[in-house]
Amino acid sequence: MQIPAHSRPAVVAYQDLLRLHLDESAAALLGSIEARQRNGRTYLYERFRIGTEMKSRYLGEESDDLRARLDKAQALKAEADQRRARMTRLARTLRAEGFIATDRETGSMLLAFARAGVFRLGGTLVGTTAYSLYQGELGVRMDHEDLAQTGDIDLASFERLSVALDDKVEEAPADILTALKFDPLPGIGDQQVWKWRQSHSETMVEFLTPAFGEETVRPLPALGVSAQALNYLNFLIADPIPAIALYRNGVLVQIPRPERFAIHKLIVADRRKGGPDQLKSRKDRAQAEFLIAVLAEDRPDELAEAYQDALSRGPRWRARIAESLKRLPETEERLSGVI
Repeated sequence: MQIPAHSRPAVVAYQDLLRLHLDESAAALLGSIEARQRNGRTYLYERFRIGTEMKSRYLGEESDDLRARLDKAQALKAEADQRRARMTRLARTLRAEGFIATDRETGSMLLAFARAGVFRLGGTLVGTTAYSLYQGELGVRMDHEDLAQTGDIDLASFERLSVALDDKVEEAPADILTALKFDPLPGIGDQQVWKWRQSHSETMVEFLTPAFGEETVRPLPALGVSAQALNYLNFLIADPIPAIALYRNGVLVQIPRPERFAIHKLIVADRRKGGPDQLKSRKDRAQAEFLIAVLAEDRPDELAEAYQDALSRGPRWRARIAESLKRLPETEERLSGVI
């Protein structure tokens, strides 16, 4: 498979734009930093006073990179004008270099979600919207036709994380979607809303969460929505990464690691085969095939780690992957070559 790459200036521009957006997030720090321990992990919050009341805001899971940015928050505030001007120039460069930009409706929605704190509070883009953003993470050109097959937007988050964060979005996604002319679609026999449809475009927005058994609808308190629980999703959204959606001067979002996305697509492609979602199954395999071809060449160790992780999770996981690979002999050969 011949995979066209973006130029080195385009790759550097994307990486720089991502760095500047992360700096922009850290520059919003208002108060002092507080670390909280949960289940062996450390989460960082800022504490600040509004009138006589103390407030806290979740910043993210502790990392050296996040700590370093927060430590220089005051300096980053002072650089705001220069940083935003550079972000605009970099976004212009990416468009000129052939990066596929997000359409206006999707971009405005992602921007509203980002401002409300959806991604800060654990929301992760999945599906084709996330897939399209690997053009920056992996430095590869993507086919416009493949990305135009669906306008659906899927967001996922862990229920347990959403409960534990003790923080919530500044504006409910339901209010954002209503303003964008989306109508809620309650599930059959269930008044909990986890998906919305836009009448004039047929675009669907769905909220998802990992299931560990029964696939029911569950609350995500931090995001202020309910979500459809799905098996295998825990593998996909573990340890997500930041990414830039190219709208205006960029929108900072969160997506799965590309190697996890690729292996997960092999799993869900087998779940969908033969049913009403058979066309989606074909698209799942195509996305897995493309990403695995790139990763086998550029990130074989990360790909091998994700593949072995999935295989170790039991016979059902192995069977679903094997069934998809029967249809993708070159992909199967590539995976065999990295382990």
